[in-house]
Amino acid sequence: MIIDIAFYVLAVVTVGAAVSVVLTRDLFYAALFLILSFFTVAGIYVTLNADFMAAIQVLVYVGAIGVLILFAIMLTRNVHQGGLTNQLNLPALILAVFLLATIAGITLTTDWTSLSEAAGGVQVPTGEPTTSHIADALFSRDGGFILPFEIGALLLLASIVGAMALARERKQR
Repeated sequence: MIIDIAFYVLAVVTVGAAVSVVLTRDLFYAALFLILSFFTVAGIYVTLNADFMAAIQVLVYVGAIGVLILFAIMLTRNVHQGGLTNQLNLPALILAVFLLATIAGITLTTDWTSLSEAAGGVQVPTGEPTTSHIADALFSRDGGFILPFEIGALLLLASIVGAMALARERKQR
């Protein structure tokens, strides 16, 4: 019962923070609301017994992405001088409504009971950590996802080296 209440409270805070990101005019406060939204999503993962996803959400989104956005805002000149204006408000609204309708349609027409069977039928008992089950599904011989995982790691490494080379090249000019 308390888990259900926590889930709904976190869901309301998440939606409120996400709406505040869109509606606030101050870029710094928008970034703080975004970090709050990321953090409450991690709380929702905890209420759903997805401990691995909650840890990744906090480490990657709250920790890395949130801090990166805050640093970018703080290093940008004249952020607090005047509100941000955008000429694309109407097209953005139309795209958002279309995206919402698409997601709602997919959510309502998907047979969610058969998805666990398609994923290999792995059932994790309630309260048991999910990390070992995720690792078995990703890296076992049956799953076969180790090669795409390593290719993704190499792609990230190449992008980091490229970013460092570009930053060094600008510094030398």
